[in-house]
This record gives sequence, C-alpha cells and structure tokens, in this order.
Amino acid sequence: METIAAQIKQLELKLLHTDMQANPTVIDELLDSTFEEIDNNGQINTRQQVVSWLLSKDNAQQWSLQDFRIKRLSNNTVIAIYRAVKHEQAIKTLNPVNPGSIRSSIWQRYGNQWKMVFHQATRSI
Repeated sequence: METIAAQIKQLELKLLHTDMQANPTVIDELLDSTFEEIDNNGQINTRQQVVSWLLSKDNAQQWSLQDFRIKRLSNNTVIAIYRAVKHEQAIKTLNPVNPGSIRSSIWQRYGNQWKMVFHQATRSI
C-alpha cells in the first residue's frame, strides 16, 4: 500500500507542477473523462473547467502535500487525503503562504495507469 501511496502522491504533484501548456497530454493521462471537482468555495467544476485552470495556472507556484495518506476503496480504487500548501517562490526555503486546504482525490486504476475521477478541496481555517 505504501508504494501505491507514493505513486499517487507523485501523480498529484505532477498535476500541480507540470506546465500543461507545454505538456497537454499529461491532462488526459491523469484525469479521467468522467472527472469532476468540488472546489474550496463549494462550487462543482466540470472536467473542462479544471482543464482550463490547469492550462492557465501559475507554473512557478510550488506546492507541498502534507499528511498524505490513501485508503483503498476497492481493488482498483483509492482515495488520497492530504493538506495542500502553496509556497512563496521568492524564498529558497519553502515558507507557507497560508495554512492550505484539505484535499481528497479518488483515483481509479485502469491496467497499470491511475486516473483521477474526483477531487474535493476544503479551505483550512
């Protein structure tokens, strides 16, 4: 289970840190065609809305994923639960800008490939 957790964490970071304009195929590699999201404002976003955000996000922004863990929902499905924290770019040591948000993502395995089918962010207080 630890190797799956490490793999899923790397996929989560790949979504956040990849320049999607330069590497648009990553989107289809990682997001299922049925993907949807509930953002930290409680809005339901379609796959296309999230793809638009991924294509326009600030690629210099760095994130850390803290307290990362997964739970198996079935043989081919896991949920990842973690805190995502944005960090300032001007400082070499990563200093949190805010307390971040609690995130959960459901990942489905298709053969050897994992794809995110659902994501939710909850603002931390």
